Amino acid sequence: MAAYTYNGKNIDADEEGYLLNINEWNEDLAGQIAKDEGVAMTSEHWEVVNFLREYYSEYQIAPAVRVLTKAIGKKMGADKGNNKYLYELFPYGPAKQACKIAGLPKPTGCV
Repeated sequence: MAAYTYNGKNIDADEEGYLLNINEWNEDLAGQIAKDEGVAMTSEHWEVVNFLREYYSEYQIAPAVRVLTKAIGKKMGADKGNNKYLYELFPYGPAKQACKIAGLPKPTGCV
């Protein structure tokens, strides 16, 4: 089991770095996870992360990339709801990497 150390406290994560308790997530911890992932967070990154957290809150599931792309396109427009844009933000997979930073479980269907 992996863990993040945040404010002197260990936050448990699975072997891939996904938080075991999503309630321990906060924006500062997300910034640390993003740094570990090699992602420099911008307002565009936060927009996707916050979208994912809202999506998870509503549906209780982390969306796979195809569902994520479609849902973002529906809410934010075609310029953001496409693979090119999302992979520029999260090069190791918009669903997997963004969900990890958002403190959510690994998306369904991701290997």
